[in-house]
Amino acid sequence: MSNLPKLAWIGLGIMGSPMSENLIKAGYDVTGFTLEQDKLDRLAAAGGTAAGSIAGAVRDADVIVTMVPASPQVEAIAYGPDGILENARSGALLIDMSSITPQTSVDLAKAAGSRGIRVLDAPVSGGEAGAIEAVLSIMVGGPQADFDEAKPIFDALGRTIVLCGPHGSGQTVKAANQLIVAVNIQACAEAVVFLEKSGVDLKAALDVLNGGLAGSTVLTRKKDNFLSRDFKPGFRIDLHHKDMGIVTDAARNVGAALPVGAVVAQLVASLRAQGDGGLDHSALLRAVERLSGAQL
Repeated sequence: MSNLPKLAWIGLGIMGSPMSENLIKAGYDVTGFTLEQDKLDRLAAAGGTAAGSIAGAVRDADVIVTMVPASPQVEAIAYGPDGILENARSGALLIDMSSITPQTSVDLAKAAGSRGIRVLDAPVSGGEAGAIEAVLSIMVGGPQADFDEAKPIFDALGRTIVLCGPHGSGQTVKAANQLIVAVNIQACAEAVVFLEKSGVDLKAALDVLNGGLAGSTVLTRKKDNFLSRDFKPGFRIDLHHKDMGIVTDAARNVGAALPVGAVVAQLVASLRAQGDGGLDHSALLRAVERLSGAQL
């Protein structure tokens, strides 16, 4: 019989499904809940257990992991009579891996603590590919002892795992991550349009650029998207729009100027307003093409 903690997983979307499956592969007993039956069927097929409710998933869990889109969804699954805090046992560890506002994480930790439930905020970076390959970067906020307890779980999900500070710190670092990623994708998109309009072989150009100082994980991961114009979502514009709102609001609160970030936040919002919110964030290329008069 396994000595590993019993896990509940809430949220089986683009990221949550492969992450939960990696924990099953690592030997964990995973009971999951999400709103879509096909996602529950996928979990069961991978060796997990599908629950009929949040309460049913978390009741016997030692560790509860949540991966949902934004703060309102975290609050919806955490609070209320059918939520995690009402139904998890005292002493359980709640690891929220969603990308939400730092204040939501701080508030959740306080509310959970009054019920004897410990909390870590642990958002991730790496997108769908990183989730599938279990090479995510995981930025964590919370107490050292809880981080140490959760570390084997994180090790089954990612490669770079860092405790960044107290509750909310993981979300603050994730907001900075999303700022860097958005600006990087925008710069790559502008370079792609510039190169193509100049008549340069785009594949050759991106290969050599990625071998020098202009190289990045963003360019490595998104190069094929740029070349093929395949914007099947690995990380949707809708979610990056949410994250740019988090970082610009948080920066305003601490008095940090984000002049380039503010412009890119508007470009992301503009792309979403044009109906491309469901596409991958590499679709920022479409916005640059429109501005440049290119045919889509």
